[in-house]
Amino acid sequence: MNEQHPRQTILVGASHGTDNTEGQAVIRELLRRAQAMRPSVQVVEAFVDVQQPSLVEVLAGLPSDADVVIVPVLLTVGFHTQVDIAEAAAARPGTSVAAPLGPDPRLSQLLWDRFLEAGGSADDGVVIAVAGSTAAAAVPRFHELREQFNAIGGADAVLGYGAALDPRVPAAVQLARGAAGVRRRRGAQARRVSIASYLLTPGYFHDRVTEAGGDIVAAPLGVDDRIAHIILERFDAVVPAAAPV
Repeated sequence: MNEQHPRQTILVGASHGTDNTEGQAVIRELLRRAQAMRPSVQVVEAFVDVQQPSLVEVLAGLPSDADVVIVPVLLTVGFHTQVDIAEAAAARPGTSVAAPLGPDPRLSQLLWDRFLEAGGSADDGVVIAVAGSTAAAAVPRFHELREQFNAIGGADAVLGYGAALDPRVPAAVQLARGAAGVRRRRGAQARRVSIASYLLTPGYFHDRVTEAGGDIVAAPLGVDDRIAHIILERFDAVVPAAAPV
């Protein structure tokens, strides 16, 4: 009797892609760490925009007898998860799609950590800069992030969007400045306006955030083991048998 071996399951980490070399290095390192944490699972990089190889090309090049789980290395649901990634997965038998990375309390904590590292304070006027999305399902997730962030450090942050939704980040900064102006007229000490960047990597969107007028602008989430763990957890939620005992 021939012994049957379980099918290989490959983790494809699908990110947006960026022209920024530092941003490229962040995604590469996150997936490298996920691979190191789970050496029994092959981890492959792919992109839905800007960079190569594209997700479609990567899927076409994988062994036909392997199962695939696409983990969106993206912070929320949106066009890329609902259209680009979903369509690519549907075109290849044996391919499943995991949930994106956020929202997740660990990402909110990491966002707070980056904010403090930059010198931000709960006493500041705080804007959480998010990329924005045309997907209606993303909106409550952005608000969930805001609630988690505020609960961690006692801030009263507002959301500012990079695209698709209002207020855009510069407008959110001006709203926070207006609140600071009211405080000055009431005799209170004027507050700084600080921005927490809910972005994975340096790149186009973070460049726009740095130009939005904040007194302090925190770095993107960047490389952190918590993100690598979340990538693997999203994979395990689709293929629980792959999780280590």
